[in-house]
Amino acid sequence: MTDDLVLMERDADGVAVLRLNNGNMNPLSGALLGRLAELAEELAADGSVKAVVVAGGEKAFAAGADISEFSDQAAAREIERAFRRAFDAVASIPRPVIAAIRGYALGGGLACACDFRVAGETARVGQPEILLGIIPGAGGTQRLTRLVGPARAKEIVWSGRQVRADEALAMGLVDRVVASDEVEHAARHWAGELAKGAVVAMGLAKRAIDGGLDGSLAAGLDLECDAFVEVFGTDDARTGVQSFLENGAGKAKFAGR
Repeated sequence: MTDDLVLMERDADGVAVLRLNNGNMNPLSGALLGRLAELAEELAADGSVKAVVVAGGEKAFAAGADISEFSDQAAAREIERAFRRAFDAVASIPRPVIAAIRGYALGGGLACACDFRVAGETARVGQPEILLGIIPGAGGTQRLTRLVGPARAKEIVWSGRQVRADEALAMGLVDRVVASDEVEHAARHWAGELAKGAVVAMGLAKRAIDGGLDGSLAAGLDLECDAFVEVFGTDDARTGVQSFLENGAGKAKFAGR
């Protein structure tokens, strides 16, 4: 069933887990992408969610697109739209989103659409599409470039090679490397720590940071200004400022905690 292709779990601390569940290699079929988009959009609208972990299986986080669905240009356009909706939905969740990468993370840009990436020591990440005579879609050229810069992105895309976890960490493609059997625990723990903070303010900061990447400094500063003003209308700001005035910086508390 389509509903089984992506599973959702919720922890008591406000952390939600989206788990890809499409066999050992987790190919990103149109049906899986549709379900991922639905759940990500649901989480984005749920104020009780404080952080999100995106996970796959032990062998693969995701193995890229289901190539069997790319029969011609028209089909490629449709599946690319499905990728765009799903990955944009994940990137637009106004909370910290962490990818937990075990095994292979190949093709597309799902891990890159997350805010952070925790990888196992034996993880391999890459964009192998060039080996099939095609190019990465789904943000595979754009989000990757924003993480590692244009020269490294071209080398990864043009070679189609799989990048080892230690090299991925050194170039900024992943943010933390842990033992393979500790990946999901580490991602959940990090998400739980972030969930203790002012998550509404985090969401506004995320919007300003991500939105400011594509424009001028002046446009980015305008976004920042709007978010700075908006955050003062939140319960977290009112509670946090009052707590600071009463208790000092080390004991500030936030609404709903």
